[in-house]
Amino acid sequence: MKSKTEILISERIEQRILFIRGRKVMLDRDLAFLYQVETKALNQAVKRNPKRFPDDFMFRLSRREINELVTNCDRFNTLKHSSVFPYAFTEHGIAMLSSILNSDKAIDVNIQIMRTFSKLRELMLVHKDLRLKIEEMEQKYDSQFKSVFNAIRKLLNPPLPPPKPKLPIGFHAFQPRPGHN
Repeated sequence: MKSKTEILISERIEQRILFIRGRKVMLDRDLAFLYQVETKALNQAVKRNPKRFPDDFMFRLSRREINELVTNCDRFNTLKHSSVFPYAFTEHGIAMLSSILNSDKAIDVNIQIMRTFSKLRELMLVHKDLRLKIEEMEQKYDSQFKSVFNAIRKLLNPPLPPPKPKLPIGFHAFQPRPGHN
């Protein structure tokens, strides 16, 4: 049974996993926060060990990717005008970090991160299996169950919320209504 602390750490980790370039990754700043080290120190340790971090373990974000993160998540606003492009670490890159960060905290956090990635992978497989079973049943049964299958499909793929209306930007002079001064 997981302790409260492990559950909280797992939730923090899940919130920091991003999907970039078709991969689940974590940014250097989020990993540094979890490991309780400075981002600069984490990146220096990585730079001292370049052979341990090939392109499929770690990559630097592009300006376009940074802008997309800033647009979608308020917590990345500090990246907006930063001249430093953050590193994104894949699951394998994060595992490799444990070999260069030897603190007890880094080891404990790394174990939690690996567990979280495994849990997400399992959830994706279960979701995929469920979808395949429903599609198989849909082909097997006649059209009277079509509405049931449509409802299930909507549950598996919930619609995105409608975009919020944007307010006009800029200064607008006050226009008094006719008859009012």
